[in-house]
Amino acid sequence: MRSTVFYRLSWLFCFCMLLVGTTHGKVILPKLVSDGMVLQQKSPVKIWGWASANEDVKVLFINKEYLTKADENGEWVVIIPEMQAGGPFDLYVVSHDTIKVKDILIGDVWLCSGQSNMDLPMRRVQPLYHDEIKSAHNPNIRYFAVPRASDLLKQKNDFSNGQWVSVNCETIEDFSAVAYFFAKSVYEKTNIPIGLIQSSYGGSPVETWMSENYIRQFPKHYNETVRCRDTVMVSKVLKEAEEKSSNWYNSLYANDLGYKTGDVGWFNPDVDCSDWNIMNIPGYWNDNGLPDTHGVVWYRKLFDVPNSMVGKSVKLNLGRIVDSDSVFFNGKFVGSVGYQYPPRWYTIPEGILKKEKNTIVVRIINTGGNGGFVPDYPYELTFNNDTVNLKGQWKFKLGVSMPTHPGGENFKFKPTGLFNGMIHPLLKYNIKGIIWYQGESNVGRPDEYADLFPAFIKDIRSQFGQGDIPFLFVQLPNYGKSRELPYNSYWALTRESQLRALSLPNTGMAITIDLGMWNDIHPLKKREVGERLAMLINNDETKLSSGPLYKSMSVKNDRVIIEFDNIGGGLVIKGEELKEFAIAGDDKQFVWANAKIEKNKVIVWSDKIKKPIAVRYAWSDNPDNANLISKEGMPASPFRTDNWTAK
Repeated sequence: MRSTVFYRLSWLFCFCMLLVGTTHGKVILPKLVSDGMVLQQKSPVKIWGWASANEDVKVLFINKEYLTKADENGEWVVIIPEMQAGGPFDLYVVSHDTIKVKDILIGDVWLCSGQSNMDLPMRRVQPLYHDEIKSAHNPNIRYFAVPRASDLLKQKNDFSNGQWVSVNCETIEDFSAVAYFFAKSVYEKTNIPIGLIQSSYGGSPVETWMSENYIRQFPKHYNETVRCRDTVMVSKVLKEAEEKSSNWYNSLYANDLGYKTGDVGWFNPDVDCSDWNIMNIPGYWNDNGLPDTHGVVWYRKLFDVPNSMVGKSVKLNLGRIVDSDSVFFNGKFVGSVGYQYPPRWYTIPEGILKKEKNTIVVRIINTGGNGGFVPDYPYELTFNNDTVNLKGQWKFKLGVSMPTHPGGENFKFKPTGLFNGMIHPLLKYNIKGIIWYQGESNVGRPDEYADLFPAFIKDIRSQFGQGDIPFLFVQLPNYGKSRELPYNSYWALTRESQLRALSLPNTGMAITIDLGMWNDIHPLKKREVGERLAMLINNDETKLSSGPLYKSMSVKNDRVIIEFDNIGGGLVIKGEELKEFAIAGDDKQFVWANAKIEKNKVIVWSDKIKKPIAVRYAWSDNPDNANLISKEGMPASPFRTDNWTAK
């Protein structure tokens, strides 16, 4: 409980200091030490900042005062002993001026890091969680979003901006969906305040999150770190890339026929489109008469709407489009998205839609690869309970053909860059543990990731200096097109690299092989991901996991017997028969196998393999039929019993 008398005396002391003192320099606190912060319970915590050199600093918190002196560089720090969960409290930092930090909670603080699937905000998954967003309110879950920043030259000591915010229906859309559902699940079990520090960056490889000390173990990456300290070289390369990109887009806009028809652009409903080609949407123009084509393609469709939509503000869902798009309705521009991953959710303003012969025009820019409308998404107009399906035949025409976009070297993801800019400023802030969702950007280098990932875990734990704090991570979900025959998938190899990291103490892996989407690297089912991460907290401290894990194999006659760890209440099949098992003999050629469960072991065989020596399970980019689970419903991790590299 607070002491009212103590705080009144504290404020009197502060006021007197301001009256008699001579201000040498303003006390500055890091962005993390601010109103609404959550401090780690049951752990000594640091409060730090900057002042004039050798200046006395006093911190007042929960009826106690802590004295220190800034060093010759103006840096100071106090250590507050362990505290129990609770709050809210206020904190005062007193020198020649006074800072009050309000509404502080004491609870558990989690660093939430990785790439885009950790970064993905609640607003991107709102089709699944609309009601969750609308009703969100929990002042005991707080969130600090670290601003994106890469620094290849030095380790930053603070962020450019940032603030703590609590969960409500107005703020939740910006929260990481995985982090929010993780915190919600933990809070429901513990009733202890939760602090989330989100430090993630879409597209980032693991090496950019590592410190220079650890990256030295990997000469290729360390040499790249040293190379990028040449600011003249970096500036030159960036300038050349910017010029090439600018020239590419200038040429594209200057030569796009859709904008070169005088006042009547192709977005105009009155344009003569009798010579346009026809294709079914969704789909890619590369498969419909424009192979290996990049640049601009225009699409248009005529349609009617029910009376309920006429003149109304209507929702438009255009699924996903590769790469960027501009959308027009009856000649009026209604919106644009600049890259391929976000969903296309637009609003048609009032007064645009009419009963008959409405025209939708979509101008698509593609910089490389297939261009067009991604399959297996909704393409529709909705208003209340009425829906107009926009799939089917559309007309299309090439606006301009371009070479593949020249691209450029991405310096923001060079080794150590995000550690310096987005992790180093956090290191004085005590945390409970780390949740991590990353790996997609390292899929092309799975063997290297097998070494990089555990090195990163050791590195970040070492940097925080709190021992083997919990490190809970997400194994990559299923993604991509299914294949007819077994093959040596890079996604599967990356999942294996993640699986091997469980050999480190106090680690846990959320298996998500059942939560992905074949056509979207950003699957929507983030509630299950967050909840599975939360489940790991209460597992065995030395080896955490959320589903059955391969343990060993033996061969009896023509059958392979697979044993598992972490089976919970036992192994079961989700469905009628086990799938996604493959088996091989001496020739190392895998074929699909039969499999069944006997006494919590899996028996695998094939009539085509008389002397089996290896088994693989869910060994593909998208093993969408994987169905071995525990009785608790947790999926088994993909695995292989061999270590062959041949496909």
